[in-house]
Amino acid sequence: MWKCEVIDAADLDVAEVAELYRASGLAERRPVEDTERFTAMVRNANLVVVARVDDRLAGIARCVSDRSYVTYLSDIAVDRAHQRRGIGVDLIRHVQQAAPQAKIVLLSAPAATEYYPHIGFTQHGSAWVLDAAK
Repeated sequence: MWKCEVIDAADLDVAEVAELYRASGLAERRPVEDTERFTAMVRNANLVVVARVDDRLAGIARCVSDRSYVTYLSDIAVDRAHQRRGIGVDLIRHVQQAAPQAKIVLLSAPAATEYYPHIGFTQHGSAWVLDAAK
């Protein structure tokens, strides 16, 4: 069984988070190998929920939230060895509890587009992305 909890991003072991991103497949779309950028990405989240199995990081929901109107769920990652057990749903439930008035917004990984409708998300047709300046 796992345990989910809201934690302070400053308390995260960035190397452990990077390993989770690799184990979940999310590292393919995040700057995990750019240690400085990845560390800033992790540390600057202001709402973080982790799931641990036997004290080992098994999942994370990394968010930026005003805790009033919107929570941007930047990343949700669950170790492949623990997927399809409900950890992702539990992480999202804890995010909702931490900011109950805020809607949750996320950009889905291509492989996960079929997952989110099954857990209550609705697709929004007017999302826009502006890539970082080069």
